[in-house]
Amino acid sequence: MLIEFKVTNFRSIRETQKLSLAATSSTELEKNLFSSGIDGLPPLAKSAVIYGPNAAGKSNLVQAIDFLQNFVKNSAKESQGGEPIDVIPFLLDEKSKNSPTEFEVMFITKGMLYEYGFALTKKCVTHEWLFAYPEGKAQKWFERFYESENQTWFLNKEYLKGQCQLWQDSTRANALFLSTAVMLNSVSLKPILEWMTQTLVIFQERRLPHTIQQCEEITKKQKIMAFLQTADLGIADIRLDKNTSISFVHISSDKQKEVLFPENYESAGTLKLFALAGPLLEILEQGQILIVDEMDSSIHPMMMRFIIGIIHNPELNKHGTQMIFTTHDSSTLDNTLLRPDQVWFIEKDNAQATQLYPLTDFIPRQNESLQKGYLDGRYGALPCLSELNFDENS
Repeated sequence: MLIEFKVTNFRSIRETQKLSLAATSSTELEKNLFSSGIDGLPPLAKSAVIYGPNAAGKSNLVQAIDFLQNFVKNSAKESQGGEPIDVIPFLLDEKSKNSPTEFEVMFITKGMLYEYGFALTKKCVTHEWLFAYPEGKAQKWFERFYESENQTWFLNKEYLKGQCQLWQDSTRANALFLSTAVMLNSVSLKPILEWMTQTLVIFQERRLPHTIQQCEEITKKQKIMAFLQTADLGIADIRLDKNTSISFVHISSDKQKEVLFPENYESAGTLKLFALAGPLLEILEQGQILIVDEMDSSIHPMMMRFIIGIIHNPELNKHGTQMIFTTHDSSTLDNTLLRPDQVWFIEKDNAQATQLYPLTDFIPRQNESLQKGYLDGRYGALPCLSELNFDENS
């Protein structure tokens, strides 16, 4: 389960921005929460939504999580010593351009609370750390610094349990210790890496083949069909071809025969819902975290509400599944659907740097029309439009 994610100096993000799924003490829509299972930790939201205008940084926040995941997964095995790290800092001021980019995530896996993070430049990993919190007490498992061509290390052998010196010696300046140690068979660090590389699921439109593959299993195909039929898409069945392509079965107007539509005959919305169906059903089974950028793209607002309702349904979400998504669809900004602590806004400041902040900053009234308040400008995060004028003399 994800508690919070922080990022500093990444693309349009300059100062540290934090997305938290820790709930407030409000008792409204408690079905939208679940217990963390950790003493002293508040309940966690099953979903979080981010609203904001185009080019405000919503996609960059998703890309930051994607960068974290991919660097943890690949830094030790896909790069060579001395290769530059493909990271983009905030480029609109010189100080940020020459400063490290930083990522930090707090999460729960296998009943343990962890805090892991790293900072890096294009040249090297400048800082990396891992803390665990058994019974609420902090344990530093490791920390490393790289400065002026020198590395400083702290490795807690009591918790790491293994060939710590080998892992340290094998960690390149442009790679993570976490990735290197797990590649070299660290048992104690493996759950941390697996959470970041397998529990976090970032939805891509190209996940169509993933859902196609799931349709090869009868029970999974039945669930995917049930999901599609709730969307009233007119699809009666799915047919798989030997070359991993797919056809959608429709019924003729006279109800007498089946008509096969190849995927390129279907609308963008149908294909997105189909691509989304596989990951959505999978995360419910495995307790993963689905992250979707622009979820409303090609999807009807009623279908959006339906998907959010699935995540909030305790009968369907039994394994701690969470969903984070960005959207322009203000109709979901509804206090009968979302708690204020699930709603976030994003905008750029005068320096063109991304600012992320929660709806709870505005202390909305219990029955306040959140959609109206947002569109009226009370919460910010709206496009600043000016009058279009083609008069060259004006």
